[in-house]
Amino acid sequence: MPPLLDPNDLYAADRPNQLSDTVKGFPSRVYVPNTESDTVSVIDPTTYKVVETIKVGDQPQHVVPSWDLKTLWINNDLGDSLTPLDPATGKTGPTVSVEDPYNLYFTPDGKYSVVMASMDRQLVFRDAHTMAVVKAVPAQCAGVNHADFSPDGKYFIVSCEFSGELLKVDTASMTVLAKQKIPRGHSMPQDVKISPDGRTWYIADMMADGLWVLNGDTFETPTLLPTGQGAHGLYVSRDSKSLYISNRDEGSVSVLDFATGKLVAKWHIPGGGSPDMGGVSADGKVLWLSGRYHGEVYAIDTADGRLLARIKVGVGPHGLCVYPQPGRYSLGHTGIFR
Repeated sequence: MPPLLDPNDLYAADRPNQLSDTVKGFPSRVYVPNTESDTVSVIDPTTYKVVETIKVGDQPQHVVPSWDLKTLWINNDLGDSLTPLDPATGKTGPTVSVEDPYNLYFTPDGKYSVVMASMDRQLVFRDAHTMAVVKAVPAQCAGVNHADFSPDGKYFIVSCEFSGELLKVDTASMTVLAKQKIPRGHSMPQDVKISPDGRTWYIADMMADGLWVLNGDTFETPTLLPTGQGAHGLYVSRDSKSLYISNRDEGSVSVLDFATGKLVAKWHIPGGGSPDMGGVSADGKVLWLSGRYHGEVYAIDTADGRLLARIKVGVGPHGLCVYPQPGRYSLGHTGIFR
Protein backbone atom coordinates (compact mmCIF):
# COMPACT_ATOMS: atom_id res chain seq x y z
CA MET A 1 0.00 0.00 0.00
CA PRO A 2 1.38 3.46 -0.89
CA PRO A 3 2.18 5.45 2.29
CA LEU A 4 -0.32 8.11 3.33
CA LEU A 5 0.63 11.67 2.43
CA ASP A 6 -0.55 12.76 5.88
CA PRO A 7 -1.20 10.23 8.68
CA ASN A 8 -3.71 12.66 10.16
CA ASP A 9 -5.70 13.00 6.92
CA LEU A 10 -6.51 9.98 4.76
CA TYR A 11 -7.81 12.32 2.05
CA ALA A 12 -4.75 14.56 1.79
CA ALA A 13 -4.22 13.42 -1.82
CA ASP A 14 -7.75 14.52 -2.76
CA ARG A 15 -7.27 18.29 -2.68
CA PRO A 16 -8.99 20.44 -5.36
CA ASN A 17 -7.71 19.72 -8.88
CA GLN A 18 -4.78 17.68 -7.52
CA LEU A 19 -5.02 15.24 -10.41
CA SER A 20 -2.63 12.37 -10.95
CA ASP A 21 -0.53 12.49 -14.10
CA THR A 22 -2.44 9.36 -15.17
CA VAL A 23 -5.73 11.23 -15.51
CA LYS A 24 -4.73 14.80 -16.36
CA GLY A 25 -5.62 14.38 -20.03
CA PHE A 26 -9.01 12.79 -19.42
CA PRO A 27 -12.09 14.85 -20.28
CA SER A 28 -14.20 15.81 -17.28
CA ARG A 29 -17.41 13.79 -17.33
CA VAL A 30 -20.16 12.43 -15.08
CA TYR A 31 -21.01 8.79 -15.82
CA VAL A 32 -24.50 7.73 -14.76
CA PRO A 33 -25.55 4.04 -14.75
CA ASN A 34 -29.28 3.73 -15.36
CA THR A 35 -30.33 0.45 -13.75
CA GLU A 36 -33.67 0.06 -15.52
CA SER A 37 -32.55 1.39 -18.92
CA ASP A 38 -29.36 -0.71 -19.12
CA THR A 39 -27.44 2.37 -20.22
CA VAL A 40 -24.85 4.84 -18.98
CA SER A 41 -25.62 8.53 -19.51
CA VAL A 42 -22.52 10.68 -19.99
CA ILE A 43 -22.83 14.28 -18.79
CA ASP A 44 -20.55 17.20 -19.65
CA PRO A 45 -20.35 19.01 -16.28
CA THR A 46 -19.52 22.34 -17.92
CA THR A 47 -22.81 22.44 -19.85
CA TYR A 48 -24.95 20.17 -17.65
CA LYS A 49 -25.94 18.28 -20.80
CA VAL A 50 -26.02 14.58 -21.63
CA VAL A 51 -23.51 14.20 -24.47
CA GLU A 52 -23.74 10.43 -24.97
CA THR A 53 -25.79 7.41 -23.95
CA ILE A 54 -23.93 4.09 -23.87
CA LYS A 55 -25.72 0.74 -24.03
CA VAL A 56 -24.31 -1.71 -21.47
CA GLY A 57 -25.35 -4.94 -19.70
CA ASP A 58 -28.35 -5.84 -17.58
CA GLN A 59 -28.95 -3.57 -14.57
CA PRO A 60 -25.77 -1.48 -14.29
CA GLN A 61 -25.44 -0.43 -10.64
CA HIS A 62 -22.16 1.49 -10.22
CA VAL A 63 -19.39 3.01 -12.33
CA VAL A 64 -16.11 2.27 -10.53
CA PRO A 65 -12.60 3.70 -11.14
CA SER A 66 -9.89 1.03 -11.19
CA TRP A 67 -7.06 1.14 -8.64
CA ASP A 68 -4.60 2.42 -11.28
CA LEU A 69 -7.14 5.09 -12.41
CA LYS A 70 -6.94 3.96 -16.05
CA THR A 71 -10.28 2.20 -16.41
CA LEU A 72 -13.87 2.74 -15.36
CA TRP A 73 -15.67 -0.53 -14.62
CA ILE A 74 -19.44 -0.57 -15.20
CA ASN A 75 -21.04 -3.11 -12.86
CA ASN A 76 -23.76 -4.97 -14.79
CA ASP A 77 -25.26 -6.75 -11.79
CA LEU A 78 -27.98 -8.91 -13.36
CA GLY A 79 -25.90 -9.22 -16.53
CA ASP A 80 -23.14 -10.96 -14.54
CA SER A 81 -20.52 -8.84 -16.26
CA LEU A 82 -18.26 -5.80 -16.07
CA THR A 83 -17.98 -3.39 -18.98
CA PRO A 84 -14.62 -1.58 -19.12
CA LEU A 85 -14.71 2.04 -20.26
CA ASP A 86 -11.63 4.02 -21.26
CA PRO A 87 -12.05 7.49 -19.67
CA ALA A 88 -9.51 8.94 -22.11
CA THR A 89 -11.61 8.08 -25.17
CA GLY A 90 -15.04 7.33 -23.73
CA LYS A 91 -15.05 4.00 -25.56
CA THR A 92 -16.10 0.69 -24.00
CA GLY A 93 -14.23 -2.56 -24.39
CA PRO A 94 -15.32 -6.22 -24.39
CA THR A 95 -17.33 -7.19 -21.33
CA VAL A 96 -15.74 -9.41 -18.69
CA SER A 97 -17.77 -12.24 -17.18
CA VAL A 98 -18.17 -11.64 -13.42
CA GLU A 99 -21.01 -13.11 -11.35
CA ASP A 100 -23.30 -10.75 -9.42
CA PRO A 101 -21.13 -7.60 -9.49
CA TYR A 102 -23.37 -5.31 -7.46
CA ASN A 103 -20.40 -3.20 -6.40
CA LEU A 104 -16.64 -3.27 -6.77
CA TYR A 105 -13.67 -2.32 -4.58
CA PHE A 106 -9.87 -2.64 -4.74
CA THR A 107 -7.40 -3.62 -2.04
CA PRO A 108 -5.07 -0.73 -1.11
CA ASP A 109 -2.03 -2.49 -2.61
CA GLY A 110 -3.80 -2.65 -5.99
CA LYS A 111 -3.45 -6.43 -6.33
CA TYR A 112 -7.05 -7.49 -5.98
CA SER A 113 -10.54 -6.34 -6.72
CA VAL A 114 -13.31 -7.22 -4.27
CA VAL A 115 -16.68 -7.91 -5.85
CA MET A 116 -19.67 -7.29 -3.61
CA ALA A 117 -21.77 -10.24 -4.79
CA SER A 118 -24.93 -9.13 -3.01
CA MET A 119 -27.38 -11.86 -3.98
CA ASP A 120 -24.73 -14.58 -3.92
CA ARG A 121 -23.81 -13.55 -0.34
CA GLN A 122 -20.11 -13.50 -1.14
CA LEU A 123 -17.09 -11.23 -1.14
CA VAL A 124 -15.17 -12.37 -4.20
CA PHE A 125 -11.49 -11.44 -4.37
CA ARG A 126 -10.30 -11.30 -7.98
CA ASP A 127 -7.17 -10.29 -9.83
CA ALA A 128 -7.44 -6.50 -10.21
CA HIS A 129 -6.63 -6.63 -13.93
CA THR A 130 -7.88 -9.94 -15.32
CA MET A 131 -10.77 -10.30 -12.83
CA ALA A 132 -9.91 -14.00 -12.41
CA VAL A 133 -11.23 -15.38 -9.12
CA VAL A 134 -8.64 -15.66 -6.34
CA LYS A 135 -10.92 -16.45 -3.39
CA ALA A 136 -14.67 -16.41 -2.77
CA VAL A 137 -15.47 -15.59 0.85
CA PRO A 138 -18.94 -16.41 2.27
CA ALA A 139 -20.32 -13.13 3.58
CA GLN A 140 -22.38 -14.72 6.37
CA CYS A 141 -24.94 -11.96 5.85
CA ALA A 142 -27.45 -10.78 3.24
CA GLY A 143 -26.88 -7.94 0.79
CA VAL A 144 -23.20 -7.00 0.98
CA ASN A 145 -23.01 -3.66 -0.79
CA HIS A 146 -20.58 -0.96 0.44
CA ALA A 147 -17.22 -0.76 2.19
CA ASP A 148 -14.21 1.33 3.17
CA PHE A 149 -10.67 0.51 4.32
CA SER A 150 -8.73 1.21 7.51
CA PRO A 151 -5.86 3.73 7.36
CA ASP A 152 -3.24 0.98 7.16
CA GLY A 153 -5.34 -1.09 4.75
CA LYS A 154 -5.26 -4.13 7.01
CA TYR A 155 -9.03 -4.44 7.28
CA PHE A 156 -12.21 -3.13 5.75
CA ILE A 157 -15.77 -2.78 6.99
CA VAL A 158 -18.71 -3.93 4.87
CA SER A 159 -22.43 -3.14 5.18
CA CYS A 160 -25.06 -5.84 4.65
CA GLU A 161 -28.26 -4.07 3.70
CA PHE A 162 -30.76 -6.93 3.75
CA SER A 163 -29.81 -8.43 7.12
CA GLY A 164 -28.89 -5.18 8.88
CA GLU A 165 -25.36 -6.32 9.72
CA LEU A 166 -21.75 -5.16 9.49
CA LEU A 167 -18.66 -7.22 8.67
CA LYS A 168 -15.02 -6.61 9.52
CA VAL A 169 -12.77 -8.30 6.95
CA ASP A 170 -9.03 -8.99 7.06
CA THR A 171 -7.57 -7.75 3.77
CA ALA A 172 -4.47 -9.96 3.59
CA SER A 173 -6.01 -13.26 4.69
CA MET A 174 -9.32 -12.53 2.94
CA THR A 175 -11.33 -13.70 5.94
CA VAL A 176 -14.23 -12.31 7.95
CA LEU A 177 -12.85 -11.29 11.34
CA ALA A 178 -16.11 -10.26 12.99
CA LYS A 179 -19.79 -9.66 12.36
CA GLN A 180 -22.35 -7.69 14.28
CA LYS A 181 -26.05 -6.97 14.04
CA ILE A 182 -26.94 -3.28 13.99
CA PRO A 183 -28.81 -2.50 17.25
CA ARG A 184 -32.14 -1.68 15.65
CA GLY A 185 -35.12 -3.78 14.60
CA HIS A 186 -35.40 -2.32 11.11
CA SER A 187 -32.04 -1.46 9.58
CA MET A 188 -30.74 -1.18 6.03
CA PRO A 189 -27.07 -0.03 6.09
CA GLN A 190 -25.72 1.52 2.91
CA ASP A 191 -22.60 3.58 2.20
CA VAL A 192 -19.54 3.34 4.45
CA LYS A 193 -16.96 6.08 4.97
CA ILE A 194 -14.03 6.56 7.35
CA SER A 195 -13.19 9.95 8.87
CA PRO A 196 -10.05 11.82 7.70
CA ASP A 197 -8.21 11.03 10.96
CA GLY A 198 -9.00 7.33 10.55
CA ARG A 199 -10.63 7.01 13.96
CA THR A 200 -14.34 7.04 13.17
CA TRP A 201 -16.47 5.14 10.69
CA TYR A 202 -19.82 6.33 9.40
CA ILE A 203 -22.41 3.95 7.96
CA ALA A 204 -25.51 5.40 6.31
CA ASP A 205 -28.75 3.58 7.14
CA MET A 206 -31.81 4.30 5.02
CA MET A 207 -34.22 2.63 7.47
CA ALA A 208 -32.72 4.20 10.60
CA ASP A 209 -32.66 7.59 8.81
CA GLY A 210 -29.14 8.47 9.85
CA LEU A 211 -25.53 7.44 10.33
CA TRP A 212 -24.16 4.73 12.56
CA VAL A 213 -20.98 5.99 14.22
CA LEU A 214 -18.45 3.24 14.81
CA ASN A 215 -14.95 2.61 16.14
CA GLY A 216 -13.58 0.26 13.51
CA ASP A 217 -10.62 -0.97 15.54
CA THR A 218 -12.70 -2.17 18.49
CA PHE A 219 -15.76 -2.90 16.33
CA GLU A 220 -18.03 -2.19 19.28
CA THR A 221 -21.75 -1.44 19.02
CA PRO A 222 -22.25 1.76 16.98
CA THR A 223 -24.39 4.74 17.95
CA LEU A 224 -26.95 6.46 15.74
CA LEU A 225 -26.75 10.06 14.48
CA PRO A 226 -30.07 11.02 12.82
CA THR A 227 -29.65 12.92 9.53
CA GLY A 228 -32.80 12.53 7.45
CA GLN A 229 -35.13 10.02 5.86
CA GLY A 230 -33.37 7.40 3.75
CA ALA A 231 -29.72 8.25 4.53
CA HIS A 232 -27.79 6.67 1.70
CA GLY A 233 -24.58 8.09 0.16
CA LEU A 234 -21.50 9.56 1.91
CA TYR A 235 -18.96 11.93 0.32
CA VAL A 236 -15.99 13.82 1.75
CA SER A 237 -15.37 17.47 0.88
CA ARG A 238 -12.10 18.39 -0.85
CA ASP A 239 -10.76 20.12 2.28
CA SER A 240 -11.48 17.02 4.42
CA LYS A 241 -13.64 19.10 6.74
CA SER A 242 -17.15 17.96 5.84
CA LEU A 243 -19.14 14.85 5.01
CA TYR A 244 -22.07 15.15 2.61
CA ILE A 245 -24.94 12.74 3.35
CA SER A 246 -27.67 12.13 0.78
CA ASN A 247 -31.08 11.53 2.39
CA ARG A 248 -32.81 9.75 -0.46
CA ASP A 249 -36.34 9.52 0.92
CA GLU A 250 -36.72 13.20 1.82
CA GLY A 251 -34.80 14.81 -1.04
CA SER A 252 -32.10 16.45 1.03
CA VAL A 253 -28.38 16.49 1.78
CA SER A 254 -27.07 16.80 5.34
CA VAL A 255 -23.60 18.21 6.09
CA LEU A 256 -21.53 16.84 8.94
CA ASP A 257 -18.52 18.63 10.43
CA PHE A 258 -15.75 16.07 11.00
CA ALA A 259 -14.07 18.11 13.71
CA THR A 260 -17.12 18.17 15.98
CA GLY A 261 -19.02 15.15 14.68
CA LYS A 262 -22.14 17.30 14.46
CA LEU A 263 -24.51 18.23 11.64
CA VAL A 264 -24.09 21.83 10.52
CA ALA A 265 -26.47 22.15 7.56
CA LYS A 266 -29.24 20.51 5.58
CA TRP A 267 -29.88 21.32 1.93
CA HIS A 268 -33.29 20.50 0.45
CA ILE A 269 -33.67 19.91 -3.28
CA PRO A 270 -36.33 22.34 -4.57
CA GLY A 271 -39.45 20.43 -5.55
CA GLY A 272 -38.09 17.24 -3.97
CA GLY A 273 -36.04 14.40 -5.35
CA SER A 274 -34.32 11.13 -4.48
CA PRO A 275 -30.57 11.88 -4.06
CA ASP A 276 -28.66 8.62 -4.03
CA MET A 277 -25.02 7.97 -5.00
CA GLY A 278 -22.46 10.24 -6.64
CA GLY A 279 -19.30 12.21 -6.02
CA VAL A 280 -17.64 15.61 -5.69
CA SER A 281 -16.24 17.55 -8.65
CA ALA A 282 -12.47 17.78 -9.06
CA ASP A 283 -12.47 21.39 -7.85
CA GLY A 284 -14.72 20.54 -4.90
CA LYS A 285 -17.38 23.07 -5.85
CA VAL A 286 -20.15 20.71 -6.99
CA LEU A 287 -21.72 17.64 -5.41
CA TRP A 288 -23.19 15.33 -8.06
CA LEU A 289 -25.92 12.88 -7.05
CA SER A 290 -28.21 10.55 -8.96
CA GLY A 291 -31.98 10.93 -8.47
CA ARG A 292 -32.78 7.24 -8.13
CA TYR A 293 -36.55 7.38 -8.47
CA HIS A 294 -36.85 10.47 -10.65
CA GLY A 295 -34.67 9.62 -13.66
CA GLU A 296 -32.46 12.65 -13.09
CA VAL A 297 -29.14 13.89 -11.75
CA TYR A 298 -28.58 16.79 -9.34
CA ALA A 299 -25.65 19.21 -9.38
CA ILE A 300 -25.46 20.95 -5.98
CA ASP A 301 -23.27 23.90 -5.00
CA THR A 302 -21.13 22.79 -2.04
CA ALA A 303 -20.81 26.39 -0.81
CA ASP A 304 -24.48 26.86 0.02
CA GLY A 305 -26.43 23.80 -1.14
CA ARG A 306 -28.01 25.63 -4.06
CA LEU A 307 -29.29 23.38 -6.86
CA LEU A 308 -27.28 24.26 -9.94
CA ALA A 309 -28.90 21.83 -12.37
CA ARG A 310 -31.40 18.99 -12.65
CA ILE A 311 -30.52 16.79 -15.62
CA LYS A 312 -32.81 14.13 -17.09
CA VAL A 313 -31.17 10.76 -17.68
CA GLY A 314 -32.39 7.15 -17.95
CA VAL A 315 -34.58 5.15 -15.60
CA GLY A 316 -33.24 4.25 -12.15
CA PRO A 317 -29.93 6.18 -12.11
CA HIS A 318 -27.71 4.84 -9.33
CA GLY A 319 -23.94 4.82 -8.64
CA LEU A 320 -22.77 7.73 -10.78
CA CYS A 321 -19.08 8.49 -11.07
CA VAL A 322 -17.53 11.95 -11.42
CA TYR A 323 -14.29 11.50 -13.33
CA PRO A 324 -11.48 12.29 -13.18
CA GLN A 325 -11.10 13.13 -9.50
CA PRO A 326 -8.00 13.97 -7.43
CA GLY A 327 -6.10 11.14 -5.78
CA ARG A 328 -3.21 8.74 -6.38
CA TYR A 329 -5.24 5.51 -6.52
CA SER A 330 -8.82 4.27 -6.21
CA LEU A 331 -10.27 1.92 -3.61
CA GLY A 332 -13.40 1.54 -5.72
CA HIS A 333 -17.12 2.29 -5.42
CA THR A 334 -17.96 5.56 -7.22
CA GLY A 335 -14.59 6.96 -6.18
CA ILE A 336 -12.80 6.45 -2.86
CA PHE A 337 -9.38 7.95 -3.48
CA ARG A 338 -6.21 8.09 -1.41
